[in-house]
Amino acid sequence: MSVDSVQLVFTAFISFAITALLGFWLIPLLRRLKYGQTIKEVGPTWHKNKEGTPTMGGLMFIIGLSVSVIIAFFLFNGSNEMDATNNVGITHLFSGLVMALAYGLLGFIDDYVKVSKKRNLGLTAWQKTAVQILIAAFYLLSIYMGGDRSTIIIFPFFGQVDFGLLYYPVMVLGIYTMVNAVNITDGIDGLCSTVTFIVAIAFLIICGLLGQNNMALLSVALAGSCVGFLIWNFHPAKVFMGDTGSMFLGGVIVAIAFGVGMPVLLVFVGIAYIIDIFTVLIQMISFKLTGKRVFKMSPIHHSFEISGYSEVQIVMLFSLIALVGCTVAVLGVHLL
Repeated sequence: MSVDSVQLVFTAFISFAITALLGFWLIPLLRRLKYGQTIKEVGPTWHKNKEGTPTMGGLMFIIGLSVSVIIAFFLFNGSNEMDATNNVGITHLFSGLVMALAYGLLGFIDDYVKVSKKRNLGLTAWQKTAVQILIAAFYLLSIYMGGDRSTIIIFPFFGQVDFGLLYYPVMVLGIYTMVNAVNITDGIDGLCSTVTFIVAIAFLIICGLLGQNNMALLSVALAGSCVGFLIWNFHPAKVFMGDTGSMFLGGVIVAIAFGVGMPVLLVFVGIAYIIDIFTVLIQMISFKLTGKRVFKMSPIHHSFEISGYSEVQIVMLFSLIALVGCTVAVLGVHLL
């Protein structure tokens, strides 16, 4: 059984329309509330002209994606096109959505602290880390209770390995890393949303190859919401997604990877995010050990800015990197 194209188009359109239309209401509201972005003093000097641009815009696609998935699921549930009786699949869908919403809520609290205190730093790193790990742990517990008790990790091109009990701490670390990697990538206009759109399309193709109908709905809703948000977020951005949006997107991407039973795919589809977060890690370690910086600025997309690349050029570069990684992921699944 498979979700037909009409259902996918319907879900994508609803997600896109709600997200795009919410911009007409939410952006003026954020301006009235003075929920504007505070720019880091250590960041690129030319970013200062973005000071005051409304943030927390991720609420647009959080609502758009969530509403479209719920409507599509219950509208088509019970037809012979949906995995209506697949309890594990349903658990993956809704536990994943709840996890993403929890990360989005954490991001919202972080953003709120920033705008209310008029500073770029919100919650402390330890506060965010503790909550992020708890969310990841509760997500894994929920899918375990829902019937997914596999501790096997499938590696495209290489086979599979049973990690046993080690599976759970490894997956908590993986979820934590990916959510933060997506969060780090949200640094210039349209970057995170464009890369995530490419990732969503790759997952949609993978869902088709694996017959993962519920995850196909989540993937296409993610793609539609990213396009709807890009109308407002592409350079020059009229709104930023904030941690509210980027942490939610990280949660959705993780949910889809686990939903198709191949979390290791995040290494391939998420290569653009991973490159960004690892440049931060390399920069930090190098500076602490040697007092020297490897990059002009981290994450590396800012280094490209300092080197003279425009924001649009950087988005195109990262999109190409994401496309290569996603192609490898799709090929790996196809060859299974």
